[in-house]
Amino acid sequence: MRGLTKRLASVVCAAIGLIGLVLLAGVAAPAQAVHRQVQIVLPGAHSAEGIARGAGSTFYAGELFTGNIYRGDVRTGRASLFIHAPAGRMALGLRVDLAHSLLFVAGGFTGQAYVYDLRTGRSLASYQLTPADPTVNPVINDVAVTSDGAWFTDSSQAQLYLVPVSRSGALGAARTLRLHGPAAVLLPGFNNNGIQASADGHTLVVAHTNSAVLNTVDPRTGASATIAGVSVPNVDGILLEGRTVYAVQNFSNQVTEYRLAGNLASGRLLKTVTSPLFETPTTVARFGDRLAVVNAKFDTGFPPTASQYEVNVVDR
Repeated sequence: MRGLTKRLASVVCAAIGLIGLVLLAGVAAPAQAVHRQVQIVLPGAHSAEGIARGAGSTFYAGELFTGNIYRGDVRTGRASLFIHAPAGRMALGLRVDLAHSLLFVAGGFTGQAYVYDLRTGRSLASYQLTPADPTVNPVINDVAVTSDGAWFTDSSQAQLYLVPVSRSGALGAARTLRLHGPAAVLLPGFNNNGIQASADGHTLVVAHTNSAVLNTVDPRTGASATIAGVSVPNVDGILLEGRTVYAVQNFSNQVTEYRLAGNLASGRLLKTVTSPLFETPTTVARFGDRLAVVNAKFDTGFPPTASQYEVNVVDR
């Protein structure tokens, strides 16, 4: 009887231990679980193109053909209208200057750039970077923020534009930088598109859609060079963090991640991010190990004709 009791006690202890392991596994599972893919609808939007990260888990996304700006949160999965833009504006690439509470917006076919107060949404300035000349068809496409100000690309002309910002946050008169080398190549369609800057601001990285490459640009001289080993057909918006660059390839429905050399002269492919949620993505923002990617849905036409537009949040 005493031996049976010992055996029963042993079985009970083993069972309790097994239950404990199961419970511990259940507690630990969320840390190891794969993030689910989330779509955040931009309510009322009839087009979309740009996205920028704000403070914390906040993002800003633009309605392409109205210039309206949405503010959302990747943590809550919600977005709402933040800025009702004046008539006649457009919104392509966006970038946030948190230090000065500014939001910069590329104005597309208007040839303009806009600056908003990030706290109130109030329009602070409008710049006519290039005349809205139908023979030129300017496309102010994307924007990058450095310590000097905001740099804008033009997809139809071999030049960049700088809107200076002082240390106090004061806006200056826009300047034009003529490009030389591969970034100055002009072909029918979209040329210079997405733009980012190195951490020190001494080098700009510019996506050239028609050439399917990324080029470095000297912001002082406009001299450019192609980054070897980086092939990005259908490249649109890009994101540069340290030596890692994320390139959104719109009609390829993917985001490719490259690791660049220390001098930014070459790169190697690390991974390709795809998702069944992607519908002609155009721009990207990163939140830790997740990417927030805008669906522009250009596959439905231009202007696009989809019934709704979203930001996709996926694993990187």
